[in-house]
Amino acid sequence: MRVLFLGVRGSTPAPGSEFVHYGGHTSCVAVAHDDAVAPTLVLDAGTGIRLLSDRLPGRDFSGVILLTHLHWDHVQGLPFFGKGDQPTSDIDVYLPAQDGLGGRDQLARFLAPPAFPILPEGLQGHWRFHAINPGLLELDGFHVSAFEVEHKGGRTFGYRVTDVSGSIAYVPDHAAVSRPASLAGFLRDVDLLIHDAQFLDVEREVAARFGHSTVTDSIELGVDVGARHVVLFHHAPARTDAEMESMERGIEGPMPVTVAREGMTLTVGTRD
Repeated sequence: MRVLFLGVRGSTPAPGSEFVHYGGHTSCVAVAHDDAVAPTLVLDAGTGIRLLSDRLPGRDFSGVILLTHLHWDHVQGLPFFGKGDQPTSDIDVYLPAQDGLGGRDQLARFLAPPAFPILPEGLQGHWRFHAINPGLLELDGFHVSAFEVEHKGGRTFGYRVTDVSGSIAYVPDHAAVSRPASLAGFLRDVDLLIHDAQFLDVEREVAARFGHSTVTDSIELGVDVGARHVVLFHHAPARTDAEMESMERGIEGPMPVTVAREGMTLTVGTRD
C-alpha cells in the first residue's frame, strides 16, 4: 500500500509561513494499492482532501471515503474536493451511525443552508452515504475493520485497513489513556499506526479535556500493540515548524517513529 498524507493538522487549518514544512491542512490520508495508479480509499475529509485532486488522473474520482467522526476538521473539505464534485464521480462515504440518523441526514446537519449553500445531494456525481456500526467491510480490495475509540463530542471510529501488502491503522482522534483490551486487538501487530499526537506531555490536562493524546501516549500505545511503525498525526494548529522540529528531535521509540508531514508518502511493503 501507498499511504499519502494530505492533511496532518487537527482542530483548524494552520496557514502561514510558520507552518510550511509540516503543512497546515486538516486530517486527510489517501491510500492506494501497490499496483494502482492512484488512491481509491480516503481516510477523513478535512481540508487536505482538496489536495487529492492534483494526485488523481482524469477528471473525476471513483472510490471510498471513510470518516472517523463528524468534527469540522475531518469533514470541512468534503464539498471542496474538486474531482469528487464531478458529474461522473462515483463515491461511497462511510461514517459512524449515531442518533438514529442515516449517513446523509447526519451530514445534512452542517452541509445545509444557512451553514452551507447546498445539501449533500447537491454534490455532483453519484454519492452514497452509509451510517455504519463497528465491524468488517470489504471495500475496493481493502479489508476494513471499523472500531470505536474514546474521544469527546460524538461517536468516533478508528479504522484498520489491510490488503495483500500489509496493514495500517488510522486513529486520528483518540484519548489513548483509555486502552480497552478490544482496542489492542484491533491494533495488534499493525504495520503502520497513524495516531493522534496533538499534545505534548506538559499539555496533558488539555489533552484529557478534549479527548486527545500526547506524543508519549501514541508511542506507548504503539509499543503496547506491537506496531512496526508509528506516525504522529493531528498536530496542534498553533505548533509552528520550529516547535515541531524541536519535538521531533526529542522523540525516541523502539520502533521507527515518524512525524507526519503534508505531502509525505509512506509505503507498506509486501511481507516476506
